[in-house]
Amino acid sequence: MANDWRSRRGVWAIVPVKEFARAKQRLAAILSPRVREELAAAMFEDVIQALSEVPDLAGIVVVTVDPAAAAIALRYGADIWSDGARDGHTGAVAAAARRLAANGSTMLTMPGDIPRVTAADIADVLAAHPAGAAFTIAPAWDERGSNTILCSPADLVPLRFGPDSFFPHLAAARALGLMPTIVRNDAIALDLDEPAELARFMEKPSRTRAWALLDRHRVEWDKASALVEAQ
Repeated sequence: MANDWRSRRGVWAIVPVKEFARAKQRLAAILSPRVREELAAAMFEDVIQALSEVPDLAGIVVVTVDPAAAAIALRYGADIWSDGARDGHTGAVAAAARRLAANGSTMLTMPGDIPRVTAADIADVLAAHPAGAAFTIAPAWDERGSNTILCSPADLVPLRFGPDSFFPHLAAARALGLMPTIVRNDAIALDLDEPAELARFMEKPSRTRAWALLDRHRVEWDKASALVEAQ
């Protein structure tokens, strides 16, 4: 274990969560505000449960000011930080990275809307991460978004999240002389932001809170999806 990066620094998982009531605006055409709010909470709990089952993590931090998200996080033993929570996904992760870097920690960051992720998927990302200063990334299914990033140290690479962040993140790492490690994982790749992604997620039943919720409301969103496609 002498050369194992896990023996030298702790890995902290960072999950930024916006207020559930403002989440998933791009699904507004097919889901009511109440269902969008419930979906955001269900997906987040799916993710936080998976993280809580990963033994190699030093801890889990949820960056949020949403009381409901904080209550869920605390049930799974996560810490709550509010620094950067109102500054979008990038601002929340950047604030957490600075705080972790001050202690020499490694940062694993993922969004709260990849409900199929399991502890085994997360362990695969950890296992792929090289020793020393390193950058590992798992892209979205379309290789546009950055759905999981692992940085040693936490602030090693400047991060800027968005729908087209994957290749810019690779470029930012390479500009520092790093060789990024890319992990392609189907569960991590599927975030639920757009109607097409929701349909893709529902094609395959899963034992997730998110799938069960959407299945209960299938008539509502299926009919709305058909109307959107017809326009």
